[in-house]
Amino acid sequence: MISFAEAQKIVISAAFETETEIIPFLSSAGRILDEDVVSDMEMPPFDRSAVDGFACNRRDLNSEMEIVEVIPAGHIPLKHVGENQCSKIMTGAIVPDKCDIVIMIEETEVLPSGKVRYIGKDPKINISFKGEDVRFGDIVLHHGLLIKPQDIAVMASVGHTLVQVKKMPVVGIISTGDELVEPSSIPAISQIRNSNAYQLLAQVSRAGGVGKYWGIAPDNEDFTYEIIQKAINESDIVILTGGVSMGDFDFVPTVLERAGVKILFKQVNVQPGKPTTFGVHSKSVVFGLPGNPVSSFVQFETLVRSLINKMMGYNWKPIEHKLPMAVSYERKSSVRMGWVPVRINENREVLPVEYHGSAHISALPYADGIIAINEGIKTIRKGEIVSVRGI
Repeated sequence: MISFAEAQKIVISAAFETETEIIPFLSSAGRILDEDVVSDMEMPPFDRSAVDGFACNRRDLNSEMEIVEVIPAGHIPLKHVGENQCSKIMTGAIVPDKCDIVIMIEETEVLPSGKVRYIGKDPKINISFKGEDVRFGDIVLHHGLLIKPQDIAVMASVGHTLVQVKKMPVVGIISTGDELVEPSSIPAISQIRNSNAYQLLAQVSRAGGVGKYWGIAPDNEDFTYEIIQKAINESDIVILTGGVSMGDFDFVPTVLERAGVKILFKQVNVQPGKPTTFGVHSKSVVFGLPGNPVSSFVQFETLVRSLINKMMGYNWKPIEHKLPMAVSYERKSSVRMGWVPVRINENREVLPVEYHGSAHISALPYADGIIAINEGIKTIRKGEIVSVRGI
């Protein structure tokens, strides 16, 4: 049995990068950028007015100024602005040559003569100068970025309509066990509905991968071997749940080795999730996760999710909040590192949720995150600062 920290290192070191593909930029949100995006122009592309007002020369602010034209956004100035003159200008419009300031409408007075007078006290320039945000040839988005909606706007602004991204890893999901039936079925006395597969498919999607469900493998070595072989050949990552403990029918590690998987560890000193198996194949990496749904959920979030992102060249880090405990918490055993589901109350304090063990999946919808309790530590005191990892 290895420590959780060792398991993390082994998993990440097994990552291989996926290939790339070119897609329309509007479809790239949530993908990992595999190129530098370079600006094909300066931004702003001209000296532009930052406000609705009057473009003029600062030296004329104490004079009454004649309005020579009105400049809407999207139009080119047609008139020269001379001494004691100005142009009425809209936000985003081109500032005429020789004008070094735009005074806001709110700080002006239009006289009966039709001329304009500045009545403010502290004039701001109110001009966004050509190229002050971005120069031609500047890198505006860097390789390895997780593309967000605001990045789509940047691509649009520089005309980068086709974008090179990392392909999303294909993650094959297999559930094992004669006791499982699909969610649409009514379980018999000895059966339970298969929740793990659908939970994992959703987790894969959230992590940026493409999930492929291979169904339920019964407690039969040959059948399990065949389905594992197929999944390995068509996936970057394969995840099996169940069949990795010490029972008579828990033969997944043996079948993985038979399929050519080199097992790197079979147990992790963590709770929940001790019987977690991990191995590598020439075509994919393989996880054998425990059958209890909280165990598989937590092990995915803490081991698999970072691997999916690493394969796309992205070093994903979970969001963590350092907050005080609202109550003291004591666990039964401190032999293993523990993950405890918690919620954050209205006072920004941490409360453990009611949790009956690794089969209690219905506890997780009410949890805001999980906290880690290190091996050897049994009690966390009220007021102690803990790190809440969002789930």
